[in-house]
Amino acid sequence: MAQRAEVVSSERITPHMVRLVFSAPGGGPLDVDPAGYTDTYVKVLLPRPGTGVSEPFDLEEVKERIPAEDWPVMRTYTIRAWDPESGHATIDFVVHGDEGIAGPWAAAARPGDQVQLFGPGRGYAPNPEADWHLLAGDESALPAIAATLEAMPEEAVVRAIIEVADPAEEQPLLTVAGAEVQWIHRSASSVEAEPGEALVAAVRELERPAGRVHAFVHGDADVVKQLRSLLRFEWDVPKEDLSASGYWKRGTNDDQWRTMKRQWVAQMEAEEARRSA
Repeated sequence: MAQRAEVVSSERITPHMVRLVFSAPGGGPLDVDPAGYTDTYVKVLLPRPGTGVSEPFDLEEVKERIPAEDWPVMRTYTIRAWDPESGHATIDFVVHGDEGIAGPWAAAARPGDQVQLFGPGRGYAPNPEADWHLLAGDESALPAIAATLEAMPEEAVVRAIIEVADPAEEQPLLTVAGAEVQWIHRSASSVEAEPGEALVAAVRELERPAGRVHAFVHGDADVVKQLRSLLRFEWDVPKEDLSASGYWKRGTNDDQWRTMKRQWVAQMEAEEARRSA
């Protein structure tokens, strides 16, 4: 379902993270209620810079009059927070200067600016029957991890391991008493280390609480693949207790990754089936 959203406020919460709050045009409620899911996401439709397309626009009309390579693009983002009283939704955007389309758009967005949203989709909610919860990922997974930590019941046991660029990218997170948050900084890694390598090592070395784990592992596809293999075949976590997805893949842009992702999932599942046989 498509709906037009309007920026209510903008805040730079870390050097590379911008937080935007959205309403329906004029301040009304959006139809993106997470309905109990902490990884609820929407697709944000954004014009390509330099194409002359700007909001408000009709996507089908735009597709009829300009070449396909200039069509607006969709980018997927997690609902970081939802206000059930106002119907306003908060989305955090990772920004790396002028790189990409969504980041620069979010950095420049001001109250009153409009954008189209599609969704919501709902991907994950922590299982209350689990004995403990593992949340692992990079900046792209941080909004879902933060939302999950906030939704945990008081008695929950949680281990969250989050990789960010450096200490300036850490955020204060609301946690229950049984939650522990470990921040991994890429700036502290050796020159030879690949991004995500320290995150995988931290999960591998984790002193695990006893009992059944429900795991959320999202972020760079290469890292997710390693972590999924670790959890499935070294920790013996069943598929139904594991939410693992590549939000992005190093060396590809978002459009390329969307084209590749289905094959990536199929290859990973085939490898798991082979190892389980």
